[in-house]
Amino acid sequence: MRIFAMVKRIFHQMLRDKRALALMMAAPLLVLTLLNYLLSGNTVDPRLGVINADDKLVERLKDSSITIIQVEENTEELLLGKDLDGILQFNDEEISLTLTNDQPSTAKALHIKVQQAIAAEKAKEQAANFSTIMETIQSQLPGIPVKMEPVKAAEINTSYLYGNEETIFFDQLSPILVGFFVFFFVFLISGIALLRERTTGTLERLLSTPIQRRDIVFGYLLGYGLFAVIQTIIVVTYAVKVLDITLVGSFWNVVIINLTLALVALSLGILLSSFANSEFQMMQFIPIAIIPQVFFAGIFPFESMAGWMQILAKCMPMYYGGNALVEVMYKGSGLSEITNDLLILLGFALVFIILNVVALRKYRKI
Repeated sequence: MRIFAMVKRIFHQMLRDKRALALMMAAPLLVLTLLNYLLSGNTVDPRLGVINADDKLVERLKDSSITIIQVEENTEELLLGKDLDGILQFNDEEISLTLTNDQPSTAKALHIKVQQAIAAEKAKEQAANFSTIMETIQSQLPGIPVKMEPVKAAEINTSYLYGNEETIFFDQLSPILVGFFVFFFVFLISGIALLRERTTGTLERLLSTPIQRRDIVFGYLLGYGLFAVIQTIIVVTYAVKVLDITLVGSFWNVVIINLTLALVALSLGILLSSFANSEFQMMQFIPIAIIPQVFFAGIFPFESMAGWMQILAKCMPMYYGGNALVEVMYKGSGLSEITNDLLILLGFALVFIILNVVALRKYRKI
């Protein structure tokens, strides 16, 4: 009977907490819906520039679900300017393939398709030539068997704009994970810390003094921000120096990006804690505010998303943080190339800070 009494108490407690009940039921549906749309998105065909390619080979490449763009030169500016995944160039008997390799899985698939297309076209050409030669020989020397030599694989000189042939998907994923873990733990710690201030009555006592709301917000930001700086430096240093995660660009640019992400997470965590009454409710914000950030941080190709999901992705701070980290750590870009991402992240932080000041009105009207 005592067990059933406990069950009854918990049941009534959950029914009284409408927000917790709604989040418990709705959050998994939200995450599953996002995953469903992301994983069932349309596959984007790789874009390949070709120079001096035979028309028959071009048609075979198109049949392999490759978008072909005729180009005149093989340069880095052309690869990036036309958003190409690679450039295939024929110079007499020499074949060269330059892969952008910004998505290692896409680059490897494109490399295989190009090799298969060239080998198939070469085999077809050799078979046609052999058939002609065989007819000529048999017409002159009937009854003599003629064997066809096996087709040799075409030698393709392959080069990479980013990474190399040993680059794997994790090399591009690891910068995103570094930023996400900084974002997640700063959000969690700052949100729960301010929530504890409220539940213990410390916040109400502060608001009974002449202190301004903005002073409280900036005080929390600076106070917890110092620990966020230390955490960020430790995480980035450990990831790069100990785990040997790929770092092509500047270490300090990585620190700047993660500090900016930490500022956004700090202000967001403080903001959402204003709408939670317990640590349990604060944890319930994670499936709504944090998990979707992972999906739009660059783990899934942006181009393959539906139009409305691309718009949604640009409303997520981790979209810009992930892009900036990949640019610096994987592609070796400088600060000038990620300035826009940093400014947008600072814009997110500013909006959250303003909302924090407004949210404190529910505790005291000033």
